[in-house]
Amino acid sequence: MTLDLHRAAGRVLLTGGAGFIGSHLAEALLRGGCRLLVLDDLNDYYDPALKRANLEAVRRAGPFEFVQGDICDAPLVDELFARFRPEAAVHLAARAGVRPSLEQPALYQRVNVEGTAVLLEAARRHGAERFVFASSSSVYGAASRVPFSEDDPVRAPISPYAASKIAGEALCHVYSHLYGMRIVCLRFFTVYGPRQRPDLAIRKFAESIAAGRPIPVFGDGSTGRDYTYIDDIVAGILAAMEHETAFEVFNLGNSSPVLLREMIATLERVLGRQAIIDRLPLQPGDVPITYADISKAKRMLGWTPRTPLETGIRRMAQWLGLATQ
Repeated sequence: MTLDLHRAAGRVLLTGGAGFIGSHLAEALLRGGCRLLVLDDLNDYYDPALKRANLEAVRRAGPFEFVQGDICDAPLVDELFARFRPEAAVHLAARAGVRPSLEQPALYQRVNVEGTAVLLEAARRHGAERFVFASSSSVYGAASRVPFSEDDPVRAPISPYAASKIAGEALCHVYSHLYGMRIVCLRFFTVYGPRQRPDLAIRKFAESIAAGRPIPVFGDGSTGRDYTYIDDIVAGILAAMEHETAFEVFNLGNSSPVLLREMIATLERVLGRQAIIDRLPLQPGDVPITYADISKAKRMLGWTPRTPLETGIRRMAQWLGLATQ
């Protein structure tokens, strides 16, 4: 996927650009010739040193401006939009994770909802032509019908994180409807790959298996996730930045859910080690399966995921220095 700078963006303001998905997107934007401003607060949800390392990797792709700051800081956000005048804003910054949101629901509401409102208002005031919002497959809740379609109702979230993403999508629709802004919301499905957050399953499991430590498995291993490799997600975001419609929501997933026990077996093959399982009860907020219907993204964005799970896990294990070959 090549970003069309004439139609999409010469100047891009990217929130969360020091994170896992954001740093990969930042590299792609710089390689495409964009002028880039990254806004990230480098919070301690996980080690900020990892985020700084991500930024150093981005700098190897080209020069960009980095601002450490809070997306809820309306004067700061307004000043950045006024000065930088981005043609596009890509909003990836958020408090992430279902389980942590159960402990800090007010924080998730403040950052994920208020922060999105602050960014949308700044984008409106300063004429950003496009706005891309990172949503999540968690908005579907414990859906009984699979695969999940963008037309399915999302009225029954089962975590504060999911509720905050539904609210963010609703704000995006309001701003598109009232002010004619071109906005795309992207529902990501279990993204993995190099630089993945250390608290997420594939990285956490890989590091534990390689070290001979037990891995926590919640339930009997029959939950399923639509694991989607980072390069495919970046390609989907770039395609969304070129999309011409006023408002749309797209699933970005591999559309091939994998059972937890199958994912662990894949890690065992790649690492050449057997996992030690610490069996635990299912956790509140967890859904039994995520499964993306991506027919809309294929049709309207020309986007198709290309990375099989074992290929992606092998690349990630190589990045971690853990692959056997």
